[in-house]
Amino acid sequence: MLCLASLGIVYGDIGTSPLYAMRECFYGQHSVPPTHANVLGVLSLILWSLILIISVKYLTLILRADNRGEGGILALATLVSDVLRRGKFLFLLGLFGAALLYADGMITPAISVMGAIEGLHVATPLFDPYVVPIAVVILVGLFLFQSRGTTGVGTVFGPVTMLWFVAISLLGLQQIIRAPQVLAAINPIHGFEFFMINGSRGFVVLGAVFLVVTGGEALYADIGHFGTAPIRLTWFAIVLPALTLNYFGQGALLLVQPETAVNPFYRMAPSWALYPMVVLATAAAVIASQAIISGAFSLTMQAIQLGYSPRLKVVYTSARIIGQIYVPVVNWGLMLACIALVLGFRTSSNLAAAYGVAITTTMLITTILFYIVARRRWHWPASLALPLAAFFITIDLAFFGANMLKVAHGGWFPLLVSAAIIFLMLTWRKGRRVLRSRLSEICIPLDAFLPELKSQRIRRVPGTAVYMSGNRFGTPLALLHNLKHNKVLHEQVVLLTVRTEEVPYLANAKDRVAVENLDEGFWRAQVHFGFMEKPDVPAALDRVKQTGLRFDPMRTTYFIGRETILATRKLGLSSWRGSLFAWMTRNAGDVTSYFCLPPNGVVELGARVEV
Repeated sequence: MLCLASLGIVYGDIGTSPLYAMRECFYGQHSVPPTHANVLGVLSLILWSLILIISVKYLTLILRADNRGEGGILALATLVSDVLRRGKFLFLLGLFGAALLYADGMITPAISVMGAIEGLHVATPLFDPYVVPIAVVILVGLFLFQSRGTTGVGTVFGPVTMLWFVAISLLGLQQIIRAPQVLAAINPIHGFEFFMINGSRGFVVLGAVFLVVTGGEALYADIGHFGTAPIRLTWFAIVLPALTLNYFGQGALLLVQPETAVNPFYRMAPSWALYPMVVLATAAAVIASQAIISGAFSLTMQAIQLGYSPRLKVVYTSARIIGQIYVPVVNWGLMLACIALVLGFRTSSNLAAAYGVAITTTMLITTILFYIVARRRWHWPASLALPLAAFFITIDLAFFGANMLKVAHGGWFPLLVSAAIIFLMLTWRKGRRVLRSRLSEICIPLDAFLPELKSQRIRRVPGTAVYMSGNRFGTPLALLHNLKHNKVLHEQVVLLTVRTEEVPYLANAKDRVAVENLDEGFWRAQVHFGFMEKPDVPAALDRVKQTGLRFDPMRTTYFIGRETILATRKLGLSSWRGSLFAWMTRNAGDVTSYFCLPPNGVVELGARVEV
């Protein structure tokens, strides 16, 4: 069952690559003519790319580098930061790779849906004016559906994708039977001869060949949902054979009918099967898009928890599966970007020029980070780790160089998007650091506040007050404001700090809350969450079994400080960047809903802070 489920979620992206990958090699401005030698050469490059990049690099090596069962480049970057004291640069490199995945999340739905709908052109050119509007309607429907979650429809993802792989296998097999000489492409010599014949033009085509492995990062990112065994088994038993048959089938068709290079995938289908294949391809494209959209939501959650993004509204769409989340801001941003890409590029061929740049960069970063983990965390000898890393970095650099040639033809888009996202992430991170520094100057140390409190006669009222603060050794501003204006304190005062650990989930629930008695009815509490966990503060506090401390929901009030940021040039942020940080702070999500606090039990107290 896990293997079947992983088909739709993990392999949806790479499974829809046959719609456009082979066509881009032999049709368009970056193509080569579909001669016998070129067809065998491209097929050899495709087959060995699938074997070396997916089978060996990702499934055999990269999938070993999980962070407490979670994968993805951000999880890999946290592993590197754990083993290197000065791993800041490498972590930022991983963060840039994560930002590139947002760009992939914009392009994948657009190119997959467009590639599927363009099959209507093969049936009749009368549909040409309607391809773009139909694609836009499908994309709008896809993103509108996100708020309902994928739990219900997820049960059909696997069977539909299984049907897709069976269909593309049969299409390819019937063509291979017609031209069995295509099987000679299994010999890697044809790949080398391809470069000898075409020279620099052959190197350019390598950018199109890379389209066959663009779903590789999804394998790594989704190990937390399925585990490594089902992902590996599904690849070798179903996906790799199906993709190989289909690509070789397209090659066989080109050997017999070179003129079909305009769309070899749909030209393989008999006329009676054309419209059913368009429908099935569209369903497969939607499923592939769903996987990358869900990945963007998950990545956003990780960035928020690790402190690289403002709090955004996160909706949990499943009571049983924690990974089923919906982030409205990300969803609508991706939808607008996808629609803009479809309207701007008009065809999947034009979109293919923008596709690949982001993923090649991410794959190169992944290889570099994996080498660090292998050497420093697993203690592999340099004689093993270095040749492996050098081999795959060489392949990654070849694909990277080929795709960089696309920058002027659309490859600038993912680079621009990822640069903007990483800039916003770093601005938020630095702004929060500057803000914490400024607040620590304003706040009174707790060790100085408590003795001063003893010398004053402050009225204590029944109940528990929980003051949330990022500085566990300072007195929260909300507490000082409340004391100054209301002249009262609750019988029990809890100074609460929430800390996100660099692990996806806490292994031991007993370590979630640490409580310390500070005397005078004051307690210091620290709540720990993994970066993939829902930060439910009341649920965590409800587990506290401390003598003399009890959290009664009806008698507990949560006090939150809300800072109004005034941008200046005082503390390390330029005025315009400080203004950007202030804007991000004003538009950050609600603290109450983010920490699952009861809305009728929260009091917010404001302060103006210069940064």
